[in-house]
Amino acid sequence: MADEAVCVGLAPTSKSYLNMDAIMEAIKKTRAQAVHPGYGFLSENKEFAKCLAAEDVIFIGPDTHAIQAMGDKIESKLLAKKAKVNTIPGFDGVVKDADEAVRIAREIGYPVMIKASAGGGGKGMRIAWNDEETRDGFRFSSQEAASSFGDDRLLIEKFIDNPRHIEIQVLGDKHGNALWLNERECSIQRRNQKVVEEAPSIFLDSETRRAMGEQAVALAKAVRYSSAGTVEFLVDSKKNFYFLEMNTRLQVEHPVTECITGLDLVQEMIRVAKGYPLRHKQADIPINGWAVECRVYAEDPYKSFGLPSIGRLSQYQEPIHLPGVRVDSGIQPGSDISIYYDPMISKLITYGSDRTEALKRMEDALDNYVIRGVTHNIALLREVIINSRFIEGDINTKFLSDVYPDGFKGHKLTENERNQLLAIASSLFVASQLRAQHFQEHENSRVPIIKPQVANWELSIKLHDEVHTVVASNSGPMFSVEVDGSKLNVTSTWNLASPLLSVNVDGTQRMIQCLSREAGGNMSIQFLGTVYKVHILTKLAAELNKFMLEKAAEDTSSILRSPMPGVVVAVSVQPGDMVAEGQEICVIEAMKMQNSMTAGKTGKVKSVHCKAGDTVGEGDLLVELE
Repeated sequence: MADEAVCVGLAPTSKSYLNMDAIMEAIKKTRAQAVHPGYGFLSENKEFAKCLAAEDVIFIGPDTHAIQAMGDKIESKLLAKKAKVNTIPGFDGVVKDADEAVRIAREIGYPVMIKASAGGGGKGMRIAWNDEETRDGFRFSSQEAASSFGDDRLLIEKFIDNPRHIEIQVLGDKHGNALWLNERECSIQRRNQKVVEEAPSIFLDSETRRAMGEQAVALAKAVRYSSAGTVEFLVDSKKNFYFLEMNTRLQVEHPVTECITGLDLVQEMIRVAKGYPLRHKQADIPINGWAVECRVYAEDPYKSFGLPSIGRLSQYQEPIHLPGVRVDSGIQPGSDISIYYDPMISKLITYGSDRTEALKRMEDALDNYVIRGVTHNIALLREVIINSRFIEGDINTKFLSDVYPDGFKGHKLTENERNQLLAIASSLFVASQLRAQHFQEHENSRVPIIKPQVANWELSIKLHDEVHTVVASNSGPMFSVEVDGSKLNVTSTWNLASPLLSVNVDGTQRMIQCLSREAGGNMSIQFLGTVYKVHILTKLAAELNKFMLEKAAEDTSSILRSPMPGVVVAVSVQPGDMVAEGQEICVIEAMKMQNSMTAGKTGKVKSVHCKAGDTVGEGDLLVELE
C-alpha cells in the first residue's frame, strides 16, 4: 500500500528495524517529514524519538518525556501512585542480583512476577512461586531482557492470581486535552501474549468503566501525554483494578476500539502529531455494537498453545467477502513466515450489533479463512470463541490452561458432528472417484466406453483409530450416506479444486476445507476449525489392507529434537555427562522467546549435535542419550 519502500538492512531485527542509523538514513533519503513507528521495534524507544527530534522530523507518538516516564516500569509505577491511580503492591526499584530477588520476593509474599523494566510483549517475564523459581526466573528474564531490549534491569511485584487483563485506550493532544475511548478485554492469553481481544468488556459496568477511564486519563495528563496510548489494568473478580503499565504507542488490538467508537486511531495520531486539537469531547465517545479480534498466528496450537512454525504461504485467502469482517495483514500468497519476526499472520476482526453477532461472524470468518503452507492456530481460536465459559464471559488470563489443563487437543466431536464429518468425507471420496472415471464424450470415439455402474459404495473409514462402515449413494450433487446405521443427506457443488467447500448436511450448512486427498485413501479435512485425518478405503481395499505391515515408531525418550526453528543460545551438557529426567540440556531462542529443552529420561549423554549460536530447524536432532 506504500508508494515507496526502502530496504533498511538484513533480516535480523538488530541489523534492520532496530538499527536507528539505517532508519534515519531512509528518512533522509525519502525526505520524510514524519515517522509512524507502528507497534513494535522502536515504537517505545526514547532514543529514537530524540534522534528524530534532532533532525526536525516529527515522531507520530507521544513526547520523549512521556515515553521515558511510562516506558520504565519502575518510574511509571511511582508516577501512577502520585496521580492517584490504583497500583499493585511490589518493589519500586531495580533488583541487583538473584539473592536480592529472593529476599524481595519473600517480603512481598509469593507468588511474584519478575519482569523486565524495559520490556513488553511477554518477553523477559517469569512467575515464581518459591525461592528456587525466583532464582531461575531472575536468570532467564535478565537474559531475555538483554537480548530483546538491550536492557537487563528487572523488577518484582505481587502476582495477582486469576485476574482479567482489561485496558483503556486513551487519546491526548498537545493542548492539554485527553479522552478515554472505552476498554478492551484482553484476558485470553498464552505466555503473556494476547490471543483474542474484544471491546467492550462483558465484565465491566458503567461505573467501573468510568473509574478506569478517568484514572487512565489522570495518568495521561500527569505525563502531558499526546497521541494514542493504552493504560493496562489487571482487574480481579471483585472488580478491583490495578495499574499494570502504559503502552506509549498504538496497540496491535486497536481495531476493536475503532469498530465500536467509529474513530480512526491512526488518523487521530497523525492529526495530533501535526498539532491539531482533538475533534471530540468525552461525551461524544460511544459504544456502538461489539467487536472481537483474533490474532491469527503461524503457530502449532497443539504445542503449549502455540509454538512458532515457519514456512511459505502456498495459498492464502482472507474472508473479507463476509459482512462485518476486517483483516489487517502484511502478507500475500508466496510470503515467507521467518524465524526473525513475530509469527503473526494477521489480525482478524469481526463486528456486530451485539456480542452474539460478532462471535457468530468470527466463527464464519475463521471457517472461511484459507491458509496453506504453514501451521496456524485457527483451530484454537475457533474453540475459544465457541467455549461456553468464554460465551458467558467467565474468563481470566489463565483461561487457556484452565480449560485445557493437558494442552489443546482440537475440537471434541459430538456423535452427531462425527457422523457429519464421516458423511462429508465419504461424499468427497465418492465425488473424486466419479470425477476420475468421467470421460469427455466424443462422437466417434474409437474406444467403446463401458460405464461402471456402482449403485452403492461400501466404504471403511478410519478416524481417531476407530473404523466405521459407511454406505454412500448419489443422485447428482446429493449424496445419501449411512454412517453406523444413521442416514444423512449431504449436498454441495463438490468443486474439488476450490479451497473452500460449502456443504449442507441434513439442513446444517458447514464450510469445510479439504487440505489433502491422497491416492492411498488418506484425507485431511478442516471441519469446525480443527483438521481431522481420515483414512477411506473401499471395502475390498480395507480387507487387503490387513496384510500391510506397520512401520515401527522411533524411541523418542533417548533423543532430543528441536520442537521449533530457532537459534541455540546455550548447551549445558557434553558427551559422557549423566542427566536426570527434566534436567535442562540446552536453551533455544525462537521469536525472541527463550525455551529450555529438557531430558526425556535419566541417562548418559551419547552425543551432542549442536553448539551455541547454531540455527536449528524443527525436528533437528540436538542431543542423543544412550
